[in-house]
Amino acid sequence: MKMWTGRFSKELDKKTNDFNSSISFDHVMFRVDIEGSIAHATMLGKQGIIPQNDADSIVAELKKISEDLENGSLEFDWNAEDIHMFVEQVLTERLGDVGKRLHTGRSRNDQVALDNKMYLKIQTQEIRALVKELVNALVTKAEKHTLTIMPGYTHMQIAQPVTYAHHLLAYVQMFLRDIERLDDCYKRMDVMPLGSGALASTTYPIDRQLVCDMLGFREITQNSLDGVSDRDYCIELNSALSLVMTHLSRFCEEVITWCTSEVKFVELDDAFATGSSIMPQKKNPDIAELIRGKTGRVNGNMITLLTMMKGLPLAYNKDMQEDKQAIFDSVETVKLCLKTFIPMFETMNENTQKMRAAAAKGFINATDCADYLTKKGVPFRDAYKCTGQLVALCIQKNCTLETLPLEDYKAANEIFDEDIYKAIDLQTCVEQRKAAGGPAPEAVAVQLEWVKAKLDQLG
Repeated sequence: MKMWTGRFSKELDKKTNDFNSSISFDHVMFRVDIEGSIAHATMLGKQGIIPQNDADSIVAELKKISEDLENGSLEFDWNAEDIHMFVEQVLTERLGDVGKRLHTGRSRNDQVALDNKMYLKIQTQEIRALVKELVNALVTKAEKHTLTIMPGYTHMQIAQPVTYAHHLLAYVQMFLRDIERLDDCYKRMDVMPLGSGALASTTYPIDRQLVCDMLGFREITQNSLDGVSDRDYCIELNSALSLVMTHLSRFCEEVITWCTSEVKFVELDDAFATGSSIMPQKKNPDIAELIRGKTGRVNGNMITLLTMMKGLPLAYNKDMQEDKQAIFDSVETVKLCLKTFIPMFETMNENTQKMRAAAAKGFINATDCADYLTKKGVPFRDAYKCTGQLVALCIQKNCTLETLPLEDYKAANEIFDEDIYKAIDLQTCVEQRKAAGGPAPEAVAVQLEWVKAKLDQLG
């Protein structure tokens, strides 16, 4: 029997009950639901709203229900409307009228809002820890590759030489921003809504701050209407998770490219690749492809949440039940992807010779050739044009800037001398790019120290 049947003369239609029920996905919140109810019952007893011995009995039995669910001696009733009603129903079955006192001064509306926030606070911290673990893995590998030269690209075309460490640290910056976004979202999530009631608080002399302190929230919500109808934190969290997935997806796209026979910058460990059902030679980067694909799933959940909320009047509406499947799915997807990506990356073998060989192609040092002239007093645009003509000559002669004879350089501009060959050497090209944030080993060393300090600061 439903807890709310007093107004109704009929049992809820079976199909309608299944449609209305959310326990199939909100049962994951049973721990925080019980923790919230324990705090509420404790407060009711302290405030004299219910007898203290009743409050003590309720708290003790709620702890027993939690233990029973954990060890499997109590199973979820999948016919229950939701996890909140299931827990209250079990409590009432065990304690009778005493159990019925638990919901005094509380609505399911503010109870749901509380459980959502408590559950997502935990999930946000778990995801944050995984993102930080990934950053540490990136830093560890970057420290080993400060001298590993590879091509940098724009438009998927070889552009200028960088180092593998520099490339990895670009992703570090992305994931550090993700951590900050998660922290910022957590701050707004860390506001306790219980005590908002259905929409207009309650006439009972509740102590919201006591419950807030017991549950470890930073502060209480300041408006009861907003307290029950706010889902900004779900949307904001999904937004942050969409960016985490976007960054993972971009990285996976590069890993997939690096694994191709034509590039072969990396080879995935056998534990993180799959084969073909018909082609025995294949080693496919399926894990990276799946992560790339699952990004669309998280982005889709973002649209679900935004669309769900865009036309809702105050205060609570049943539409809001749709928040859980979307945000819970995003949370689980991101956690799964991070847990898979980190060991895949850590065990990935880099072919540094292939990286350097690729960096030697495509006139990657053309900018350095132009800079050589500019540093000797030639206006940059003139130096740019001259170098472009030299590149065209190299293509015509089927050679590179490194192998182009000095007389051809001098024919283009008398300023060229023997030192041009050192200026356009790949090692020199990288080492001279030592402006703050650049790929030179000394600049990368500074970046690594900055990242470590930032991680300490973020905690």
